[in-house]
Amino acid sequence: MTGSEPNKYPDFFESHDLDPVKAATKQPTAAKPIRKKKAGFYLSEALLERFNRQFHQLKLEGAAIENKSALLELSLSFALDDLEMGDRLDDISSNSIDLVVTSPPYPMIEMWDDVFCSHNGRISGALKRQGGSLAFELMHQELDKVWNELWRVLKKGGIACVNIGDATRTINGHFALYTNHARILMYMQKIGFSGLPTILWRKQTNAPNKFMGSGMLPPGAYVTFEHEYILVLRKGNKKEFKTEEEKKIRRESAYFWEERNLWFSDVWMDLKGTSQKLFENEVRARSAAFPFELPYRLINMFSVKGDTVLDPFLGVGTTLYAAVAASRNSAGYEIDSELRNVISSKMDGFKEFANTRISQRLKNHISFVEDRVTKRGKLKYINKSLSCFVITGNR
Repeated sequence: MTGSEPNKYPDFFESHDLDPVKAATKQPTAAKPIRKKKAGFYLSEALLERFNRQFHQLKLEGAAIENKSALLELSLSFALDDLEMGDRLDDISSNSIDLVVTSPPYPMIEMWDDVFCSHNGRISGALKRQGGSLAFELMHQELDKVWNELWRVLKKGGIACVNIGDATRTINGHFALYTNHARILMYMQKIGFSGLPTILWRKQTNAPNKFMGSGMLPPGAYVTFEHEYILVLRKGNKKEFKTEEEKKIRRESAYFWEERNLWFSDVWMDLKGTSQKLFENEVRARSAAFPFELPYRLINMFSVKGDTVLDPFLGVGTTLYAAVAASRNSAGYEIDSELRNVISSKMDGFKEFANTRISQRLKNHISFVEDRVTKRGKLKYINKSLSCFVITGNR
């Protein structure tokens, strides 16, 4: 920039074609030397951490890196390019989302290898040559980009619910557990989220070959995974409801007392028997979709009517439909264009599906009340909008 014409944009580095890895490892390159300029900006802690991980991964792979700052400096222009590579939720304004409910591709689950490798070619090589730990980390670095965006788009007090399962896999003859839930939780807390109590839900399988290892011979058998995690994290402090209108909507969004006791348990054992038939079994298996009841519960637990729910890994669209059933707005992203028709295929019949689920909630409550009255006597409070008795008076 010049003194007479100040530039409102920071002047980083002159454009160049250097490969930062080749430059940092002193490999031959045909690019012209660049003239360094001062950079008038601050690097975020998350960005520095990203380069720090890259540096150590290159060293693990045997790269002859002598100067970490060289890799960092030459990679800055590539970091700027990342902003244009589609890893951002550009259509969504900052601080505009009330709740995120999502389930990403699971790192180290073989059905998702092609998805991860399409975003980072080094993952394929790591799976073939370097072993599982490097591939695991590279896959999660792709997910980290989305977690960064969730921090941006969520409102203060907004909550992110991430459904994730751990993985077991044998690579180069070595069987190991890959703790996806721990890696995601650690990173999201690192960028600012506050971790809240996690939910485990039973995802039971009755497959005859579900047991892993050497059958009945100790010690070579392994415990079977029949659960997944729902990580619950919040951006900042609790959401506040200050105006009378906000308080009114919150009251109208309340759940039943007995639902609270079931939903806010840290272990869900009952999802297998709930309504899961929004999409056919083969469609759900192809996309690894969670059952409809899972996002439906979370949306009712952690948002109010009229809120906006986001699913950045939309899949077959279960979160969108659950949000509609719960009277919330919703948005989603999906990179598999073949799922577009699947997502829209249930629109015509969904009204009946949603009304059935809502009616079932009311029927379950009436049954609960009748049993409660029989055992303990008449209840004190009435929900005027639903014309039914309830346990507490906040409805």
